[in-house]
Amino acid sequence: MQHKFYLTVFFLSLIITRADAQIRPLSTNQFPSPMVETTRLHHRIEKKELAGIRFQFKNFLTGKVEVFIPEPVIKNQKINLWLHFHGAAYIAEHAAMQLKKKNLMAVTLNMGSGSRAYSLPFSEPKTFPKLIDSLTQNIQTKTGHKIHVQQIIVSGFSAGYGAIRQIMSSPENYALVQSVLLLDGIHASYVPEGQVLAEGGRIDSTNLTTFLKLAQEAAQPQSSKRFLITHSEVFPGTFVSTTEACDYLLQQLDLKRKAVLKWGANGMQQLSEVKKNHLIIMGYAGNSALDHADHLHSMDHFLKILFDL
Repeated sequence: MQHKFYLTVFFLSLIITRADAQIRPLSTNQFPSPMVETTRLHHRIEKKELAGIRFQFKNFLTGKVEVFIPEPVIKNQKINLWLHFHGAAYIAEHAAMQLKKKNLMAVTLNMGSGSRAYSLPFSEPKTFPKLIDSLTQNIQTKTGHKIHVQQIIVSGFSAGYGAIRQIMSSPENYALVQSVLLLDGIHASYVPEGQVLAEGGRIDSTNLTTFLKLAQEAAQPQSSKRFLITHSEVFPGTFVSTTEACDYLLQQLDLKRKAVLKWGANGMQQLSEVKKNHLIIMGYAGNSALDHADHLHSMDHFLKILFDL
């Protein structure tokens, strides 16, 4: 089954993205959410030419691999390799520059429309370590010196979660990744398909198994894993929303949301939070495309929280 999840998101100009095409038939649309939202501020990251090394390369993956090494990080031998799935590269570059003291090298991968475009290339477990090796070799060539990757961070906006779910489903790859950030992107199917919870449907949890395992581990005091999930109030109507997926995880973990009401990054309005050790789930207001895109444009804010967990 495949989802066909259309959300219109705004970077500086209009970009149309289908966020989940893995589980539902292509003939099934999500229920439309408002495309105009004028209550919140919705600040956007400006596209700027930042100081550093920037290059692209093609390899065994479909789509484009864009690498940015902030100037303050170029000479460092010990680095943190950050792979972000789905979203404009300049937003990830901005985040890497903002967190330059974390020695981040940002890799942006846009692999097509829908989570299936992100998950399928990683269906072979050896693909991910091959990608890491290829990145390391290319970075060493560009910087002119050897590097040591201290930790691997992966993040996904919207459909990008499909890559992370597939990568982390392999025990070997699960062990390689230290930190995970999901930006308003974590979904599953209803059972029966298309039947929402309010009408007696239930969540097909098979697509959440990997994330539940990660959440359980991150919630432990001595865990080396870090896991942060953000979600909006967007309700697709034909498959599980990010809010419902997070609710499922919390139920399994026997954790409850704490109601909050405060300003977040870029004019976002935070409504809830759950934190246990190295796990944090943060809920935000809004069911429009602009609200959805807020999570992407605020990735530097969420990355900092992830590092501080």
